[in-house]
Amino acid sequence: MEKLTVTIATCFILCSVLLLLPPSSNIFNRLKSNLTTTGSYDSKKPREKLLGGGLLATEFDDESCLSRYHQASLRKPSPHKPSVYLVSKLRSYEKLHKRCGPGSDAYKSATEKLGLKPGNGSESVGECRYIVWVPYSGLANRIISLVSVFLYALLTERVILVDQRSGISDLFCEPFPATSWLLPRNFPLLGGKKRDRFFDRRNSHRYGTMLKNSAPNLTETSLPSYLYLYLISDYSDDDKMFFCEEDQKTFIGEVPWLVVNSNIYFVPSLWLIPSFQTELIKMFPEKETVFHHLSRYLLHPTNQVWGLVTRSYNAYLARADERLGIQVRVFDRHAGYLQHVMDQIVACTQREKLLPELSTQVTNTSRSKRLLKVVLVTSLHPEYSVKLKRMFWEQPTSRGESIEVYQPSEERVQQTDKKLL
Repeated sequence: MEKLTVTIATCFILCSVLLLLPPSSNIFNRLKSNLTTTGSYDSKKPREKLLGGGLLATEFDDESCLSRYHQASLRKPSPHKPSVYLVSKLRSYEKLHKRCGPGSDAYKSATEKLGLKPGNGSESVGECRYIVWVPYSGLANRIISLVSVFLYALLTERVILVDQRSGISDLFCEPFPATSWLLPRNFPLLGGKKRDRFFDRRNSHRYGTMLKNSAPNLTETSLPSYLYLYLISDYSDDDKMFFCEEDQKTFIGEVPWLVVNSNIYFVPSLWLIPSFQTELIKMFPEKETVFHHLSRYLLHPTNQVWGLVTRSYNAYLARADERLGIQVRVFDRHAGYLQHVMDQIVACTQREKLLPELSTQVTNTSRSKRLLKVVLVTSLHPEYSVKLKRMFWEQPTSRGESIEVYQPSEERVQQTDKKLL
């Protein structure tokens, strides 16, 4: 449990300090220090400035999710302002979610009508249509697929509900005011033994399977009350028909309930659907800012996780003049430490002037203030940070900087599906 807790903190340190930087930043981007050592946000800053340029609703209780407002003080101001249309779209969505979300009469009615015979699907839920997100793979895959599904919900005016068996409520605050995005545990399609049967690839409600077995016969007269969408990295060509204009307009768009199992970032594919393009351009005039804005709107660590993040940040990162984040990921679960990967890291960071060259001569820097750069390393294996640390300990740098290396966790084996609590 201790290792898992540190792992979660590591992920959100990267999220808070590095991954949510403007899109023009890269993973090796240097971050000049403009933060307080306490990690608390500036109470003198107007509250609206802390709400992401209008992205966030104002109805929340600040204490219920401290990161919602603290995060703004832990990042450089974003040069990318959300469009007025995106902000209005989010406010409209929040109202829809409140009308149709869990606990509402509309939700109760919609779940009661699940399983209607084909042909009655489009009439089963009135204005409320739903998309249920069921995660797959590790936390990073879950985050990118969740943002993708939320964008699809915005485009199609569906209510997004997240499968809480994923432990999402342990990690993130509720993003929508006065309602919940958690799918109730008694949801009829995913309860008990039904759950395993539902995610069987041969499920007759899986869209790819339906196309493969009876593509010519799929019409509004055969419309089911729900569809299972398999959008995982090994999906078939039939599953990929989800991204086709005709399939969206004549069939998928009319089904009241969509259940999505995904581990991919499929936002780029949504731009290829002609009927979505106008809305997407209005919401995101800068195409590359989709994840930038939606992650800042949707993903706020819970108070428990935020405590882990800020305590770790204050202890190891806050004093730095510059911070550098390096994630080392080798796609071979049995690889362990690889020297040629270490050589690539050193060569790349020095070539791009992110880390300094080493010097063979010792210089007297005791009287001058030296630049402090902290390197945050995330990897399953500790050897990469140990080698970096030793490299800058054994020899001085060419410009006299002080280099500190910090790696919060080193599980060696990925802890997928392990919960924080």
